[in-house]
Amino acid sequence: MKKIFIDGKAGTTGLRIEERLGARDDIEIVTLPDELRKDPVAKKEVLNSVDIAFLCLPDVAAIEAVEMIENPNVCVIDTSTAHRTNPDWAYGFAELGSEFEEKIKNSKRIAVPGCHASGFIALVHPLIKAGILPKDALLSAHSLTGYSGGGKKMIADYQAEERSTLLNGPRQYALAQKHKHIPEMTKITGLENAPVFCPIVGDFYSGMEVTIPLFKSQLTNGGSIEKIKEIYKNTYKGPIVSYNEASDEEGFLSSARYQDKDSMSIEVYGNDDRIILVARYDNLGKGASGAAVECLNIVLGEDKTKTLVI
Repeated sequence: MKKIFIDGKAGTTGLRIEERLGARDDIEIVTLPDELRKDPVAKKEVLNSVDIAFLCLPDVAAIEAVEMIENPNVCVIDTSTAHRTNPDWAYGFAELGSEFEEKIKNSKRIAVPGCHASGFIALVHPLIKAGILPKDALLSAHSLTGYSGGGKKMIADYQAEERSTLLNGPRQYALAQKHKHIPEMTKITGLENAPVFCPIVGDFYSGMEVTIPLFKSQLTNGGSIEKIKEIYKNTYKGPIVSYNEASDEEGFLSSARYQDKDSMSIEVYGNDDRIILVARYDNLGKGASGAAVECLNIVLGEDKTKTLVI
């Protein structure tokens, strides 16, 4: 039985990971008393005593936690932004290709993808790999997300009995184009230019919908809407990430469609000239905790979907 420690389990990501692992009989979740959660001596001791450590922490704290680990046998699955562009770490999106899955399987350092980044990368990476979208493409994307992605303070703001009327409508943010996911989105896809990225938070707890608009003129080597669909069909065959034809809800696309699930739907809409690429999933599922548990399953040699909600 493997020993697991969730550092930062009181946050939304940590709580969902613990929930997904709660019924398992192949692991033991090691905990620290509340009074010792921030005690560096106690934390270092437990980090070095387990088989796998999930880090659900801010970037600086995640880096400090990794530095505490001296036991070479401890596998770290980090949900922060801190290590996602580090080539020494495995990038935790197995569906991007066998090389990604093998690196996860054989690594002691795994960076879980960012929530917004997961959808963008899922849409762009296969097209660049297939050679129909050039690496120097100038792309834009918008992403609708539930407010749980903003952490405890934002959740409290949205769930307060008396709250600002500004929260009644969707709110765009990261206006300076310095969102923390942009370096990851650029590096993992192989893009030479950072995309124009417009994240939007709405008045719903969780769910996510990433959309990338394309003109056919942006495609190369015979790229077309049908070619894109073919690439996605061959890349994403499920059960966690799958291509789904005509999955709209009577002409609408709800960002809450996959709420509470750990799966992701890849979809294509539009026409021969103007194309819309869409990824729909839960920001706490395939966008965070679900992806982390999937990485754990790969490390343990289990079915990737074990205790996930598909």
